[in-house]
Amino acid sequence: MTRDEILAKVTGVLVDALAVDDEDVKPGASLTRDLGAESIDFLDIVFRLEQTFGFKVAQGELFPDNVQQDPRFVKDGKVTPEGLAALKARLPHADFARLEAGPQTSKVPESFTVDAIVRFVEKKLAAK
Repeated sequence: MTRDEILAKVTGVLVDALAVDDEDVKPGASLTRDLGAESIDFLDIVFRLEQTFGFKVAQGELFPDNVQQDPRFVKDGKVTPEGLAALKARLPHADFARLEAGPQTSKVPESFTVDAIVRFVEKKLAAK
């Protein structure tokens, strides 16, 4: 499957899960900031990706899991350098550039873009 084919299917998943227009689903669009996704939407997105592409997504594999509750990773509302390193190691498909520029925990969800999901799907399909 080509990257364009994956992007087309991911776009369909996001249009259905988030009730957005397909022209709003651009590679650089943040799921939360640009497409209005909320935490509950992430579960729906994972489910739809599994159905669309035929693979399973383990808890915490696509989106962070329990990072913000770990005092080694978060202090005073900011992601620590250790936390940022852990996020990058666990979620190599995400773009943490904005978080590096200002490590507020509120920016963590903004790291998940359409392109990050495409990269994740590419990796999962390659491993099949």
